[in-house]
Amino acid sequence: MQAKSKAQQQAAGIALAAKRGDKKVGELKGASKSMYESMDEKELQELAETETRDKPKHKGN
Repeated sequence: MQAKSKAQQQAAGIALAAKRGDKKVGELKGASKSMYESMDEKELQELAETETRDKPKHKGN
């Protein structure tokens, strides 16, 4: 799965850092907290590694 926006990619990176113990879980908020709780490390890594060159900052509605 690839991130649909830079914001989603960044949130996945933060959640991944928490999964790996590099960031405190209590510091997570919003999308990164939700991703941490609902996704495994492999899924988070796939999102976090997405190339963001042609991605919008935020996904439009």
